[in-house]
Amino acid sequence: MEDTLTDSPAAPTPAPDTDHQLPPDDVAAIDELGKTYAAFKAELAKAIVGQDDVIEKLAICLFARGHALLMGVPGLAKTLLISSVAQTFDLTFSRIQFTPDLMPADITGTDIIQETGVGGKREFEFVKGPIFANIVLADEINRAPAKTQSAMLEAMQELKVTVLGETYELKPPFFVLATQNPVEQEGTYPLPEAQLDRFMFLIEVDYPNAAEEKEIARSTTGTARASLNHLLDGEKVMAYQSLVRRMPVPEHLYDYAVEIVRKTRPALPEAPEWVRDYIAWGAGPRAVQYLILGAKARAALHGNYMASLEDIQSVAPSVLGHRVLTNFAAESQGMSSKKVVERLIKEMSDS
Repeated sequence: MEDTLTDSPAAPTPAPDTDHQLPPDDVAAIDELGKTYAAFKAELAKAIVGQDDVIEKLAICLFARGHALLMGVPGLAKTLLISSVAQTFDLTFSRIQFTPDLMPADITGTDIIQETGVGGKREFEFVKGPIFANIVLADEINRAPAKTQSAMLEAMQELKVTVLGETYELKPPFFVLATQNPVEQEGTYPLPEAQLDRFMFLIEVDYPNAAEEKEIARSTTGTARASLNHLLDGEKVMAYQSLVRRMPVPEHLYDYAVEIVRKTRPALPEAPEWVRDYIAWGAGPRAVQYLILGAKARAALHGNYMASLEDIQSVAPSVLGHRVLTNFAAESQGMSSKKVVERLIKEMSDS
């Protein structure tokens, strides 16, 4: 079976968008989602200063049923942001601190021997690990070895874990929100490309501006912070996820998504000459799927009833940045994957 997004039980294939008119119930639901998103941002503002773009991309992943990887140097509140997002949902939450000695059983759980209370008889009982939560914070995910990452990979893609030959289903909604430090290399393991591809977005967390930094100093050095209120439960989250899947997409946006992804593949004739010079490996089919899903979710969050070109262009750097592998020539000239995607978007807009 081909290993793509549609193979996952967490992401069923949506029906083709042949009708660009949403039914009245869906229109009302999108209006409701827009208000909920505004309340979500207002609630997070109690704990997080700025980072509006990061918050929007996290919300897109949540309602598109995708996982997110936050990349940024220490001290930019990546962990605080994820835990604050979890507080706004009436969902179970767990944090896994990844370390070089972390084992798969530390994530998935394991069988332990328990007394049954009948004649001193003992039997194995499975004790669930922290992966059995709706929202899982995988902190510094690149610090764990490959054996442990394989357990995460199965959970992210298949919505299940396997322990000692037994398979256990994870209860939806299920999100992995991971953090990674891009500068520290000691004691880290590069994430396999296959696992990176399971993350819908790579979200770059940048430094705050001067005004935001001043507000951070003011708000975090005084009295205790306000607690955050629950806005959505699991049932409502899944209803909004289904709504996002029903969002109509014009045919030309499917063409655009396919075209920009195929342009990242240096072996194809569609790739520009400069892409062949800078790119070692291009994005796969999952990138096309996430471009469309991301555009649908962004349109819904902004109160629009149809995805637009602006929506795809907005999510493209986060979808493609970690799926495009640059070569030495690109690195020597400061041409990052993000810059490659931005140049492709500009060239396609100008053509």
